[in-house]
Parts: sequence; C-alpha cells; structure tokens
Amino acid sequence: MYTPIGIIHSPLKDQAGSPIQSVSAKNVEGVVEVFPPYAEGLKDIVGFSHLILIYHFHLVCKASLVVKPYLEKRRRHGIFSTRSPSRPNSVGISTVKVERVRGARIYVRGIDMLDGTPLLDIKPYVPTFDSTQVERIGWYAGKLRNLPHTKADNRFAR
Repeated sequence: MYTPIGIIHSPLKDQAGSPIQSVSAKNVEGVVEVFPPYAEGLKDIVGFSHLILIYHFHLVCKASLVVKPYLEKRRRHGIFSTRSPSRPNSVGISTVKVERVRGARIYVRGIDMLDGTPLLDIKPYVPTFDSTQVERIGWYAGKLRNLPHTKADNRFAR
C-alpha cells in the first residue's frame, strides 16, 4: 500500500478528450503540490528541467488483463503490453517539464493526468538513465503516427 505524497492539479477534469500521453500534452500546464511532510524532499529539484511523476490512476475502472488501448482500433492486447490505465496496481508515469518551483508547488508542462490525481513519487529525468535505443516497440509499430490527435474516451472510467 502506498501513501500519496501530494496531489496533481490539472485543467483536465474528465478522461474523455484528455491527452493519452504526456508527450501529446506539451502545452498543458499544471501544478504538482507536495504535502508538507514531504516538502523537504524537493531540495535541489530546481536543477532539473524534467521530472518523472509516478501517480495513482484514481478514476479508472477495475483492472483488466486484456484491453483495447486508445491507439488501437480493432485488436485487444495484454495490459502489460500497453500504457492503458486499467492496471492491476493502477500506477501511472509521466514525464513533465519543470517551469518553476515555488515552495512545495512545482509548476509543470506536459500534464496528461486528471485534476486531483494522487502523487506517489517524483524522480528526476536523467537522459543517461531514462533514455535508451530500442529495437522493437511491439504492436505500437505503425500506430504512433496517430498519437498527436488521439484523445482519451471514457472506456476506462469508473
């Protein structure tokens, strides 16, 4: 069991119409509010341009092991081969750009989470650690051209 360390404030209020990945939400601004008992952990965060946010998908339906993800029109795929939110542990990750830090509030761009999303952890994005060359991207091959204009619907909503 995890205890949230903060909350994510976002202009996105409903799954329907929301970006499905942070890379498609480059201009969506939000605020990451860290709760007071954890605020000291933000020391030195201003030195990073990007952060990885780990959060709880608090508004999704129960987990499914096979889903039809947003970028797929016909086929269903195993949940672990997708980025769909309806997961056994309902954990999401997004990389966001830091605009500024004021106290325990981090102002960011690239928000693809809904308003009120519980924040579980923050990690600095370090390209040497977090970026790698890959040889295969599975069923996503040929689908990513649709990413910029694909929006979420309510298929995973409670």
